[in-house]
Formats: sequence, structure tokens, C-alpha cells
Amino acid sequence: MPNHDPRPGAADPMEEYLLNLTRRRFFGQAAASIGAGLGGLALGGLLGRHAHAATPRAADGVAMPAPGAPVLPPVGPHFAPRAKRVIYLHMEGAPSQIDLFDHKPGLAARFNEELPDSVRNGQRITTMTSGQDRFPVAPSIFRFQRHANRQDGIMLSELLPHTGSVARELCVVHSLHTQAINHEPGITFFQTGSEQPGRASFGSWMSYGLGSMNANLPAFVVMITQGAGNMQALSARFWGSGFLPSEHQGCRIRAGRDAVLHLRDPDGVTREDRRRMLDLLGRINEEEFERSLDPETRARIAQHEMAYRMQMSVPELTDFSDERPETLEMYGPDVHRPGSFAANCLLARRLAERDVRFVQIYMRGWDQHNNLPGELRAQCLAVDQAQAALVRDLRMRGLLDDTLVLWSGEFGRTVYSQGQLTAGNYGRDHHPRCFSAWMAGGGCNAGTSYGKTDDFSYNVVENPVEVHDLHATLLHLLGFDHARLTYRFQGRDYRLTDVKGKVVPGLMA
Repeated sequence: MPNHDPRPGAADPMEEYLLNLTRRRFFGQAAASIGAGLGGLALGGLLGRHAHAATPRAADGVAMPAPGAPVLPPVGPHFAPRAKRVIYLHMEGAPSQIDLFDHKPGLAARFNEELPDSVRNGQRITTMTSGQDRFPVAPSIFRFQRHANRQDGIMLSELLPHTGSVARELCVVHSLHTQAINHEPGITFFQTGSEQPGRASFGSWMSYGLGSMNANLPAFVVMITQGAGNMQALSARFWGSGFLPSEHQGCRIRAGRDAVLHLRDPDGVTREDRRRMLDLLGRINEEEFERSLDPETRARIAQHEMAYRMQMSVPELTDFSDERPETLEMYGPDVHRPGSFAANCLLARRLAERDVRFVQIYMRGWDQHNNLPGELRAQCLAVDQAQAALVRDLRMRGLLDDTLVLWSGEFGRTVYSQGQLTAGNYGRDHHPRCFSAWMAGGGCNAGTSYGKTDDFSYNVVENPVEVHDLHATLLHLLGFDHARLTYRFQGRDYRLTDVKGKVVPGLMA
């Protein structure tokens, strides 16, 4: 059994605790269970499950364990972190890197030319364009402007003027690439490090590894904004805990009266009634744990207690009445519309203030196979001012240095047009070979661009970055050796970076 405790040579207290209980259970019940078969004991899962539990903490750092639960620390960072929280802005549907970040002025002279076979080089493409007779080059119709002064500066599309105003804070990565070519496996891979469902999401790894700094809010919060255009389905497993204990899954905050479902007490139920009910449930669940030794039983206790505390903390969190008018103006007029990207960005800042470890915002609608210029304008208008305000707001409040902001889709878009190409309109298909993302704060190499693609924004030609490499780098900034942040499940040690990934020094200050 590998050692998961970050302290060299230290034993894992929870693993030893469960192992001892399992031995007693085995000898005490073996005779009664032989008839049903040893498989009914589920010993493999109990013996193999690594059960570190991240302990909620109040603002003063005092541990706030659930009643009766063993007091255990989170796994903890392996070295001094640069960042202690993450705000991840996922642009679901895959934004076009060639229209927003990856400036290719030479393509203007190649309008409607056939993409050279030497560039495509036999790459597999989706069924949406595999039947096309031609692959005509579609240069971006948008102008680009240089921002920031370090190195060669950062080139951004005219569609992102507000984002350009905070370019000094950004590290733009041009050389990301992935194996996934369709949305479902692409998003799954970017969220969990695997194209196959069932793994733990990035936010769940953070909750498991770092624990909570706020006893009254979850360590991992998710928000969704409906965009303009073709919107792919979002599955709750994208923010699920997979094989990690369920208290590490993301908690979704919604727009409207019930920001968190099932949090509000029914009419006629007082807070004292709720407290008595939870105390009774806690005792029943403790008895069930003694019987079954299922760690999820105690996870339920912790979740019930968190929900009870959230009944007070969530209404205060979602009430913007204490925000200054100039702050609301900075995020733009949509900030007054619950569920908008602007409102969710402001909520993300308020969650960061309250030391929530991982905040994820999904912005839907970036899947532009047709009418890309029109739909891209609408999408950028919805996000540009708010995401720039988020970065600026974090900086003004002294939070950006230890808050890591990530902006990315699941892959990129093709240089060739899908369907009809005209001088003012085109669409683009999925493209995994290169795409762009940006980072801000949390020790990233601000004011720079990293990596380079070919003249067609089709292949990476300098400093390639795999998704596993990006994850490894983000974990490094959070204080983790990505190869050591593991969880034993079904006889194997799992990690966010699977069996790959390397830290990219050029992305860090």
C-alpha cells in the first residue's frame, strides 16, 4: 500500500482505522457470511479505498468536523503553493482560437484556397465535414490588436477589448492540444483528465487535496450561464467526485429563488426542527456506519451539516446589495440579471473572498459550425467585460496573487470553413490539434504568450502543451506534485494527470 500522507514515513490514519475495523468485521461476521460468499463483504473496496477526508475549516482555520467523524487533515500541499484557490471559466463548445487569440494575418491572401494536404496530414475529422468536397481556408474577418509590453506582447481580437485592458495580467497559451475531437469526451477529458466517464473532476481533486477554508460553504462550487448559439449538453458528472468521497463533488448554484436546490426548509419547519432532525439522522447514520463501514455514510453526515450551514450563508452570498455601484458598473449591465455570465463572475469573486477553493463557471454556446462571425460577436459581448472585471476586481482586492483564473474551451476550431464560405460568413468544425487558453494570477507568467502554431493555426510548432501538462502546471502552482496527489481505488492509484503530464515552467512566473 503506497504512502499517501505528505509527511515522509507517516502512516495514513484513516486507512489504518478502516483496515482495523475491516479485520474485526471479517472475523466477527465471516461465519454468517460464508453462505453468501466472501464477495458480499466487499472487502476489496474497503481495503483498497484511500479515505482521506478534507476537513471543513472556519475562517480562523479551526477545524469543523461533522459530529462523530474522525478528525483528519486534508492531504495538504507538498510544497509552498503560489495559489490557494481556482476560478475556472470553461467556454463550453470550443471558442475559435483563430478568431480570438491566434493571429494569422497571412491567411488573408489565402481566402478560399484549398487547405494543403501537407498541413492536414491525414488528420481525422468529424463526420460534419468529412463529406465536404473542399476544405477552403477561411481567414478571420476580425482585426487584432497588440496588448501588454513584455516580450512580443499579447495579440487579442477586437471582440475582446475589455480583456485586452487586463492583458498585463494574462498568460495566453497558444499551443494546447488534445486527443478528443467531440464535445462530450473533450469536456470530460479537460475536467477529469480522462475521456472516459467516472473519474474525479479537477474541483473535486482540489477539495480532496486542500480541504475547505470556509465551514459554511462548499469547497467546490459550479455555476452555468446559457449563451447565444448552439449549446451542447452539460452533465453533472463534469463536476462530479467520481471515486472520491461524495462530499468533494461540486455544488451547483442556480439563478432564482432557490440558489441551491432542496436547501430551503418547507413551510412550517423551523430551524430548531431542522437541527433536531439532523441530530437524529446523524445518530442513525453513525449506527449504519458501524454496521456497514461504508465511508459514504459519514459523507452524508458531512453534507447534511454543510447544507444546514448553507441555509444562512448562501442567501448572504447571492445578495449583491452590499456591492458598491462602481463595482456593479464595472461588471456591466448584465450583472443585475441572475444567471448571466456577469452575475456569475461577480459571484465567483464573492466566493473567492470567502475562501472557496474551486469555483467553476460554464459558459455555453461556443459551438459555431455556421454563422460564426455573428454568434461569436454575441458570445464575446456576453463575456468580455465581465471576465476582465473579474480579473481587475481580484487585483484591486488583493486576491489575484493567490487566486488562479483559467479560461479555456475543450478544443479549438478549424482554419477551413464548414459549409458555405463567403467574404463575411463562415463556420468552423472541431479541431483538437491546437487551441488557446489564458491564465491569470496565482503565479502564472503574466503579460506573455506561450507556444506557437503554424501559419494556418492548424498544428503546434513550438512548445506544445497537452491537457495533462496544463493540469500538472496548475497543480504545481497550487502546491502539489501532480504524480503524488493520488487516490487508491479498486487496487490502483488514480490521479488527475493519469499516467502523463509534466510541469511547464514557461507558464509560471
